Amino acid sequence: MKILILTGSPQKHGSSNLLAEQFIKGAEEAGHSVSVFDTARSNVRPCTGCVRCGYGGPCAQNDDMGSENGATHGIKAEILGADMIVFVTPLYYYGMSAQLKTVIDRFCAFNGEIQRKHMKSALIAVAWNADSWTFDALCSHYQTLVRYLNFNDVGTILGRGCGTPAMTSRSRYMAQAYELGKSLRG
Repeated sequence: MKILILTGSPQKHGSSNLLAEQFIKGAEEAGHSVSVFDTARSNVRPCTGCVRCGYGGPCAQNDDMGSENGATHGIKAEILGADMIVFVTPLYYYGMSAQLKTVIDRFCAFNGEIQRKHMKSALIAVAWNADSWTFDALCSHYQTLVRYLNFNDVGTILGRGCGTPAMTSRSRYMAQAYELGKSLRG
């Protein structure tokens, strides 16, 4: 299976990326092909709502998303070539990072293509806060994406109390992320 991981942390060696690394390790050991797109270091501009794409593409913008005159390249090509997308983000004000959200907002130019693929998906997120309600808004948003884009959710890792990489590396979430990647079936 081809897995695309969309990381959303501006901290290259932060807690969410630590969990992503463990997921990748497990997925590769299970025989899957994994690629990573770092949304925090990409040139993807926000959706302008111009709707020139007609919700079917191409996007009017020319950036790392890869929609130009109907051509498929960049992250769009990686998304459409994948069997699974894993969304990885630190929790910022009870939602995903702006970097990841910007990329997801640009899905609108090729929603139909994504919906027809019936891809698998997963969510990996971390937060300093350990309260039971910490991830409620993020999980609600993720589940809405799952429904709208016809994803098959295969799991969620919610790293409560993972405010620093040191805290995360000592947490049970490292093993959970590894096991989620290792458990995937084509």
